Amino acid sequence: MSTSHEDRWSIGELAERAGATVKTVRFYSDQGLLPEAHRSGGGHRRYGPEALERLRLIRSLRALDLPLPEVRRVLEDEGAAGRVLEDAVAVRLRELGGELRALRWREAALRLVRECPPAQRSDRLRLIGAVSSPPSTAPLARFWRGWLPARMPARATAAFLEVAVPQPPDEPDPAQVLAFMRLHALTTAPCPGGTQPQPEVHRAAGARGAATLYAGLAEAYELAGPQVRRARQPFPGEALDAYVAVYASAYGGRDTRAFRRWLAERLAAEPRLDRYWELAAVVLTQPGGRPEPTPGSADDWLRAALEGDNATAA
Repeated sequence: MSTSHEDRWSIGELAERAGATVKTVRFYSDQGLLPEAHRSGGGHRRYGPEALERLRLIRSLRALDLPLPEVRRVLEDEGAAGRVLEDAVAVRLRELGGELRALRWREAALRLVRECPPAQRSDRLRLIGAVSSPPSTAPLARFWRGWLPARMPARATAAFLEVAVPQPPDEPDPAQVLAFMRLHALTTAPCPGGTQPQPEVHRAAGARGAATLYAGLAEAYELAGPQVRRARQPFPGEALDAYVAVYASAYGGRDTRAFRRWLAERLAAEPRLDRYWELAAVVLTQPGGRPEPTPGSADDWLRAALEGDNATAA
């Protein structure tokens, strides 16, 4: 290969040495990313070995799918090139993670449509169209914020939302996608009567009292969790005692037989919340695995244990 000057190459010669196209070399040169050694008498660009190394580095960075601004930062910040490159790669990895999650959700949604009976496809498509990929949990959090008592301490609200809002799995199966989409529909639908009903215990305990109540209930649910996971029949014991005690504290009473009977009458099932927890359990369950306990399933187990305990004592 001939050159116009020793170690000086034309744009075509540089492209050939790098295995690139002339158009690519011209683009990066126009962007100021390739250093020119000098210009010929006719104004043609001439490049040296440093341009070849720079071009190879640019193409490697672009092969990693780094955007051009990040490539420029890596090239220009030579003193901290390693750190800049690490930061750029970390950002791109996070972006790719989000893109992959979106693709997995779209794949599962497509399977959901393909595998459902034709009569159900219209409903499935409506649910799919209302949810982004990957889906946002913001509507679920708004639902609970409307259900929780006003002026409840922020820390207590955050702790409750962490437990109550199921995070979409990164690799869902169609059943999990359908459950999450139904959760979205449930939490964004207008409330019966036009307003979100507040549980009676909120009115009795107040905002700060409700925060203490939920913290105590979380402990009772944790105690009941192993029994729910093993699908054991509800029975009185430590979990039920903790469950009744926290309600007794919220109502300013004591754990007595009379209070247990009174509490069982007050803890009526709420169909909308029951449905929420049923769907949340599907979202949280690994394909082929046993459903994980949720606050809803633990509460159901404890209410059944309370009713059974009252019946035995009657």
